[in-house]
Amino acid sequence: MRNILVAILLISFGIANAQDLKAYQFYDKKGHEIETDKLVKELADYDVVFFGENHNSSINHWLQLKLTEALYEKKNGQIILGAEMFERDNQAQLNQYLNGTFDAKTLKDSARLWNNYATDYKPLVDFAKAKKLNFIATNIPRRYASQTAKEGLESLNKLTAKEKTYIAQLPIKVTLDTPGYPEMKKMMGDHAEGTKVMNFISAQATKDATMAESILKNIQAGKTFIHYNGNYHSKEFGGTYWYVKQKNPKLKMAVISVFESEDPALKVPEKEYIPTDFNLIIPADMTKTF
Repeated sequence: MRNILVAILLISFGIANAQDLKAYQFYDKKGHEIETDKLVKELADYDVVFFGENHNSSINHWLQLKLTEALYEKKNGQIILGAEMFERDNQAQLNQYLNGTFDAKTLKDSARLWNNYATDYKPLVDFAKAKKLNFIATNIPRRYASQTAKEGLESLNKLTAKEKTYIAQLPIKVTLDTPGYPEMKKMMGDHAEGTKVMNFISAQATKDATMAESILKNIQAGKTFIHYNGNYHSKEFGGTYWYVKQKNPKLKMAVISVFESEDPALKVPEKEYIPTDFNLIIPADMTKTF
């Protein structure tokens, strides 16, 4: 009898522990837990929502889709989608897929899709297609960012008028006052050549400034523009967020940042945690898509 009772207790303990496991938890900027329904209600009041991501996080991408679906319902379809993962010169191909002219294979063959597109971004694009939503390719073509890293920001002046339509209007302001950029400089080390450091940071700036301009060109009154980007492009209200803010400080914008935690309860991390408006905590060992 005693062994049976011990077995029951052990099973109960195991179930309790399993029930305590969390796949994610959202917090507001004050460190209070916020449920997804309340989060959606608050996000619906913003002009722009930056949804940061870890590119290989399965739960991060699933939540992007689910919150987008919920915001679509909350705002009666008044949303616009945009993403870092699509480059400006592929907007025509993306539009042709959205309107049904291209099938999935033709889009894959004609646009520069990320390797994890099928698992992580296609669900969002297909949602936009089904609901007839605008989906904006916001990023600079990678060849121009690479050119900047190698040759400097001034090299973009040599581009043709057509090529310049795919990047933010020149000259692009680059300053270490932008949150995140001093961190990039520090990561390159004290012995890195100054010109190389600034070229590297300028390449990042061309991405942020171009995405910001893309958002500003496509925003519409009464609609929430949801922008999906790597966490670095909006964390600490820097990057793309900073460039939008410089051009239009009156816009009401929110940032969702993502952090990983070893704590099964997904409490707010004690270290390296700088919150933004809303903060997604996910398990460090969550399944990765690559």
